[in-house]
Amino acid sequence: MDIHNLTAKERKKIHTWLRALIQLLYFIFIPSVYTAAFAGVKYIFTQIGAGEKVVMTSFVTVLLVICLYTMVFGRFFCGFACAFGSLGDAVRALYVFICKKLKKKPITMKAAVVKKLQVVKYFVLAIIAVTCFTGVYSKAKGFSPWDVFSMLHARNFKLGGYTLGVVLLVLIVICLCFQERFFCRVLCPMGAVFSVLPVLPFSTLRRDRSECIKGCRACTMKCPSDIELAPDTAPELSGDCFQCQKCIDTCPKGNIHTGIRALKGNEIWYTVLRAVILLVLFKVVGL
Repeated sequence: MDIHNLTAKERKKIHTWLRALIQLLYFIFIPSVYTAAFAGVKYIFTQIGAGEKVVMTSFVTVLLVICLYTMVFGRFFCGFACAFGSLGDAVRALYVFICKKLKKKPITMKAAVVKKLQVVKYFVLAIIAVTCFTGVYSKAKGFSPWDVFSMLHARNFKLGGYTLGVVLLVLIVICLCFQERFFCRVLCPMGAVFSVLPVLPFSTLRRDRSECIKGCRACTMKCPSDIELAPDTAPELSGDCFQCQKCIDTCPKGNIHTGIRALKGNEIWYTVLRAVILLVLFKVVGL
């Protein structure tokens, strides 16, 4: 299927529904991947701090699998398979839908402010690492919004002692209304890990600047991470790219492509391939 033979509206509709379907299926059937990988991070620092051996537990295995997958295919997991990320997309979409029905303009945080706040996730990761290393994290209970989210998803509503965690989760959900992928960009400790991983060139998204319409910033404005796409000659990729491919749908000249030019016009199949490979890997590790 060459999606570039379709109209822009048809391409956008296919990508939107495909991504929503993949997100829904992962959210329903494999929602625990994020918390498993996060548990792997906490376990590693806890063991090191205690002077104990780090063994290949199921949590560590999941963490390593997602990291290796991300290095090959970019942050596809974050954009399509993470339960927390999918929750954020759903909350923002619902808020925008309600605003449209009320004929109100949705409130959106200023891009410059959010970009400055992106560094916070590294501090969150550092704090978690230090508290695990010193043994404080295991003694503290009830403050983690990730634990509360996992409990609610598992239909466990016994949240006594998790008051702070509930409050933090509610605050995060409120922020998700006003900024797409707020948690992923600003607060996610796993996002801090994934954002510093190198990614193979064929999974990057690029554009030929010489073909761009002068003054057009449609791709950057549509990007949930406000990324300025690199030209074909640039080797780097922003670590905050979630591989959502909204920029591809938005470009009025169909000028954006992956690192493999042969895939241009067939990105939908690349999306399906990555989703299937990720599913197979999760099944192999027992998720």
